[in-house]
Amino acid sequence: MNGLKAMRKRANLTQAELASVLGVKQTTVAMWETAASYPRAELLPIIAKTLNCTIDELYSGQSA
Repeated sequence: MNGLKAMRKRANLTQAELASVLGVKQTTVAMWETAASYPRAELLPIIAKTLNCTIDELYSGQSA
């Protein structure tokens, strides 16, 4: 998820805040941001909505 960290920061959210919205641990979000792991498919629409982007943008790292 190339652009997750930048998109999260642009949304003015901390890792802990995003984790809270998604019902995961802060360390999980940190792992996503470093590509150590990836979110479950069912979380992708929630992440995209929270960060005001598309799922494609999450993976490309480019927002419209």
